[in-house]
Amino acid sequence: MIAAPAVLTGPLHPHGHPSALARRALGLFGWTVDAPGVPAEQGVILVYPHTSNWDFVIGLLAKWAIGIELRFWGKDSLFKAPLLGHWMRWIGGIGVDRSSPHGIVADTVAQMRAAAARGERFWLAAAPEGTRALASGWRTGAYQVAVQAGVPVGLCYFDFHRRIVSLTRFVMLTGDVQADFAAFAAYLGPRVGRHPTLASPIQPKPPRP
Repeated sequence: MIAAPAVLTGPLHPHGHPSALARRALGLFGWTVDAPGVPAEQGVILVYPHTSNWDFVIGLLAKWAIGIELRFWGKDSLFKAPLLGHWMRWIGGIGVDRSSPHGIVADTVAQMRAAAARGERFWLAAAPEGTRALASGWRTGAYQVAVQAGVPVGLCYFDFHRRIVSLTRFVMLTGDVQADFAAFAAYLGPRVGRHPTLASPIQPKPPRP
């Protein structure tokens, strides 16, 4: 039997420069953030559920409120417009070049390892549903980055019922998809998005026929 992912309980590295203004802005809408730190300098954060355009706004404010440096994937076309592209890169965006011979997973793993060699922090955040609409499961690109890079995964949720952004659970994956996704589902499954009926099941998305 494959063991479940190990929950990390050691000391956390503090975030960088928290913004009191962003925290107050969240507070005006009744939101709080619980994210004391990260267990390593490199890792992947999986965000669930993603059912609304508001998720990006809340997530960006939460990022600034706690001062965490994050990278995230975005369509390469978004980075080609001068102003929009500059802003996307400033907030941590990485353009997805689908023509890359290695693929976005291998490219990101290489970037993460290069950052580790330089002693720099590199945390990739991803909403693995990949859409606000109901989908058949999760895209597994970010999961594969964590497996191949051998880095921890943070399980982050946006609970619209309690109005909290939480990033307190970190695990080391086993590499066994069923065991890892069972742990994701047990922790993230009860969380309530803005549109609960649009939350996709926590399972790998079936490959296209």
